[in-house]
Amino acid sequence: MVNKPPARRLKAQQTRNRMLDTAMRLFVEHGYGATTIESIAREAGVAVQTIYFSFGSKQRILKELIDVHIAGDEDPVPTLERPQVVEALAAENPREQLRLQVRLTRLVFERVGPLLEVLRNAATTSGDGAELWEANKRQRLIVQRRFVESLAGKHALPDGLAVERAVDISYVLLGPELYHLLVSERGWTPEEWEQWVYDSHCHHLIGQPA
Repeated sequence: MVNKPPARRLKAQQTRNRMLDTAMRLFVEHGYGATTIESIAREAGVAVQTIYFSFGSKQRILKELIDVHIAGDEDPVPTLERPQVVEALAAENPREQLRLQVRLTRLVFERVGPLLEVLRNAATTSGDGAELWEANKRQRLIVQRRFVESLAGKHALPDGLAVERAVDISYVLLGPELYHLLVSERGWTPEEWEQWVYDSHCHHLIGQPA
C-alpha cells in the first residue's frame, strides 16, 4: 500500500474529526434513533459513502466517539494501564486512592457522559447498541473490581464488607446513570457530584469520614 502524503493524511484526519464532531453533536441533540448516516453526512459536508467507508455503521461511529472520549485521546492504552489510573491504584492512603478514582471518573463523565446516555437510551429503546452498552458495563465492573481489590489489599475494607458487595456499591455510585440523574437532570455541578460520591465511598468502602 502506498502511504498518503502528509498533506493528504492531514486532510483525511480533519475530515474524520469533522464527521465525528458532527455525529456527537447530532447524537446528543437529537438522540441515536433520530440521527441518521445521511444527516451526519449532510451536516459534516461529506458524501454518505464517505461515512460508510470511514466507519461502516452508525453504531461504529458511536463506539469510536465513546472510546476516544473515555480515554481523552486516541492512544490505544487500556484503562487500567493509563498513568492516572496506575497512580490512583498505587496510592498508599485508601482515602487518596478513592479521591483520585472519583476525580478521574468525574473527568471522564464530563467528556463522555452525554454519549453514554445516548448509548443507554439506544440500547433500552431500540436494542441497537445493546451489545455495546453491555460491553461498557462489563468493562466498568472490571475497573471497579480492580480498585476495590486494591483497597482490600490495603486492609481498608470494613469488617463484614465482602469484595463483591463493595464492587456493587462502587459500580452504582460511579455509574453514568447516577451522574446523569444528579448532574443533567437535577442540576448538580460535576464538582458537587464528585464530593458526594467521594464522601459516600469513604463511608461505605473504608468506614471512614472523607
